[in-house]
Amino acid sequence: MIQPKTILDIFYSGVEADRPRAMSYRENGVWKHFSAQDVYQRTVNLARALRSWGVKKGDRTAILSENRPGWAIADFATLMIGAVDVPIYPTLTNDQTEYILRDSGAIVAFVSSPEQLRKVVAVQERTAVKYIVAIEDIHDRAAINMRDVMLSSPYARDEELDALATATVAADLATIIYTSGTTGTPKGVKLTHGNIASNVAGSRSVFDWSRGEGYVSFLPLSHITARHVDYVMWAYGIGISYCPSFDDLPMVLKEVKPHNFVSVPRVYEKIRQEAERRAQFGMKRRIFDWALRVGKEHRAEVQLGKMPNSLSWRIARRLVFNKIAAALGGNAEVCISGGAPLGVEVGEWFADVGIRIFEGYGLTETSPVIAINRKNKYRLGTVGPPLDNIECRIADDGELLVRGPSVTSGYWNLPEETQSAFEAGWFKTGDIAALTDGFLKITDRKKDLIKTSGGKFIAPQPIENALKSNVLVAHAAVIGDRRKFPSVLIAPHFPLLEDWARANEVSYGSHAELIADVKVRSLFEGIVAELNKDLAQFERLKRVVLVPDELSIDSG
Repeated sequence: MIQPKTILDIFYSGVEADRPRAMSYRENGVWKHFSAQDVYQRTVNLARALRSWGVKKGDRTAILSENRPGWAIADFATLMIGAVDVPIYPTLTNDQTEYILRDSGAIVAFVSSPEQLRKVVAVQERTAVKYIVAIEDIHDRAAINMRDVMLSSPYARDEELDALATATVAADLATIIYTSGTTGTPKGVKLTHGNIASNVAGSRSVFDWSRGEGYVSFLPLSHITARHVDYVMWAYGIGISYCPSFDDLPMVLKEVKPHNFVSVPRVYEKIRQEAERRAQFGMKRRIFDWALRVGKEHRAEVQLGKMPNSLSWRIARRLVFNKIAAALGGNAEVCISGGAPLGVEVGEWFADVGIRIFEGYGLTETSPVIAINRKNKYRLGTVGPPLDNIECRIADDGELLVRGPSVTSGYWNLPEETQSAFEAGWFKTGDIAALTDGFLKITDRKKDLIKTSGGKFIAPQPIENALKSNVLVAHAAVIGDRRKFPSVLIAPHFPLLEDWARANEVSYGSHAELIADVKVRSLFEGIVAELNKDLAQFERLKRVVLVPDELSIDSG
C-alpha cells in the first residue's frame, strides 16, 4: 500500500484489494459478508443520496450506532463528498446526544436502532438535524431506510465521486470526536484526514499486519482507537467481522478465530479472572498452578517472542494454555492493549500462558497512537517506543508533551481550550510520564494526582492496577484529594466472589448483602492490607468501601 495522505486513500486501497469478505456481520445467527465491491457500491449510493439532501463539503453528519458495516459505510460516504462525521456513543443520554448534535451542527444523523431513532427524534427540533437515516431495516416515517438507499443502483464506478474523493487533501477536516472535558462539558476534537492517515501510516511500521487474517471489531467505533484499527485492517485487505454487542464477543471470537486482537485491559482481565474461576478447586487447581509455575520459568522467552519448547511447557500448553488462548479464538498472533493502563501483573500472567500482549498508548487528540510495544522492541510495564513520526519530551513537572502530523489542531468552537492545550507548539497530554532508553512509561494522569490534606501527592493508577492484579477485584478507585488519608472503592469480580462465598458458607440474597458480610469485608480488607505493606506510609489505604456492582457507563 502506498503512503496514505487521506482516509479516502485508505478506502480506495481497500477497494482495490477487492477482498471477497471485506466486512462480515451476524444476522439471525448467520454470518453475512460484503465484498470490497459491495462496500464501494453501497458507499457511492449513500454518497449520492447525501449530496441530493444538500450535504456539501465541510457539513457534518452524526453516527449513533454500535459497530456494524453500516457504520463504516456512513463514515466513508460522508468523507467521500468532503463532509465531516461526528461519532456519538450509543450509550449517551438524550441530553448528551442533544449537546453534541447542537454543538457540531450536524444536519444528518445515522442511527442503528429504534432506541437511537427515538433519542434523536426527541431532541431533533432543538438541533440542525434535517434527515435521520436508519442504518438497520427500520421502517418508520421519521427516518430514511439506509438499506434502500445503499441498494438503489448496481455496482459501477462513479467517476464524479471518485474525482471528488481524489480532490480531498490532508488538511481537510475529517471528523469531530467528542471527549469528556475537564469541566464536564464534552470537547469536540478536530481530526483531519492527514492526522488520521499519518497515524495509520505510523502503525504500518509496527507490525506486519498483512500476515494476519481476520479481525473482530468490537471496541466502540465512536472512539478513535477502534476506528484507527479498522482503517488499518481495511487498508491491508484484512477481513473485518463486526460485533455490535460486547456480550456476544466470546461467541464471535470462537467463530471468527481472528489473527489480530485489539482490546482494552478490562477484556484481558476478564479472561484471566474466568480462567482462574474455572480452575478454582481440586485437581484442576493443582494442574493450573503447576502450569503457571512452568510458564513463569519460560516468561522471558515469551517476552522475546520465542515459543518455549521444553517438554513441561508443551504439556502445560496442551492441558491449560490452549484453553486460555481459545478465549481469544485460538489463532491470535498479535494481541494489543490500549485505552487504559495494562497492569504489569496482568501482562506477566499472559506471558506465562504463552501470550505476549503489546501495550500501546495514545489519545483522541493524537489520532490516537503515540507509542506502542512491538515484536523487536518490547518491554513489559511500558507502552513501548514512540512511533517514528511522533516526537516526545517530558516537561519540568513530568507531563508528557508531543508533536507530530497526527496531533489535532484543536477543539471545535473552543479557541481558549485549544490555546491552553499547547505549549510552544507541543501538545500537552495531561499524562505524567518517563522516557527511558527509548521506552515510554505512563505513571498517571496529571489531573488524577491526589493531594492529601498533609500536602503529599499520591499517584492512584499504580495502586489501582496493583489491586486489580488480584482476580477478586474488578475495579478499584483510590480517593483522598484534600483528605487526611486515602481510601479505596472496590467493585468485586462477582462470579469469582460468589464461588468463594459458596465455598466459605456465606449466604446472601443480593450483591449488596454479599459485600455487607463480615467474612467478605475481611477478605477484601486483607487484600488491601497486603498491598499496604509495599506502599509508603502516606500512600496506605486506610478505608475500604465495597460497591455492589462493577463500574459501568450504564450505571453512571
